[in-house]
Amino acid sequence: MIARKIKIGITFTGTDEKHSNYLRWLKGNEPIDIVTLSPLATNLDSIANLDGIVLSGGIDMHPKYYHCNITRYPNAPDRFNEKRDAFEVAIFRLSQENHLPVLGVCRGMQLANCVLGGTLTQDIGPEGNVIHRYEHNDKAHGVNILPGTLMKAITGIERSVVNSAHHQCIEILADGLTTNCISDDGIIEGVEWADPQNKPFFLGVQWHPERMFKLNLGDSPVTKNIRDRFIREIKQHIENNK
Repeated sequence: MIARKIKIGITFTGTDEKHSNYLRWLKGNEPIDIVTLSPLATNLDSIANLDGIVLSGGIDMHPKYYHCNITRYPNAPDRFNEKRDAFEVAIFRLSQENHLPVLGVCRGMQLANCVLGGTLTQDIGPEGNVIHRYEHNDKAHGVNILPGTLMKAITGIERSVVNSAHHQCIEILADGLTTNCISDDGIIEGVEWADPQNKPFFLGVQWHPERMFKLNLGDSPVTKNIRDRFIREIKQHIENNK
């Protein structure tokens, strides 16, 4: 039995409206404290006092984080947020040092892959963007969940519909990670540890489970079950560290 509120840190995604979706999704009906993490307001030493981390979505990472010097590419941002990049890289590294459960969403999944040595495709191209890139609203497409993965165990399904709002994707998967679901056009849509033994919980998804409710998919296993499992892993982490 957890005798206190669990405390989850969420990196600030860029707007209050988008950030509120994460708060609504994670809290549900649970007594959870949410701590907003940003380079201007967060002392990195405080990460050790959190129980779990969500690396949120948002603007493209600077290409230097995946060993690329090309900064002008299709759909690139007018300006990168390098302070956010450096801050969130540090957050992910500290989360691993402190054995904290981590959920990476969209950019958050890509960031974790880059920190661990992987690379990104800078833009998935016109055909890919028709399916995946945000235009006024999230898009939706199918994903195939791979057997034998943590994602399969969490969701209990082999196929689902997810929302989509990205124009980049994982190119080279980092050593230590494995793919757990793939879109119909071959894009990596989810990652996890290849060997989770002695590692903290980590799950990365390319979609946005926190706003699946906007497509009337708030009860889908690829949003509800992921949230429930993340909270369960956090509670287990607390119990293990009493």
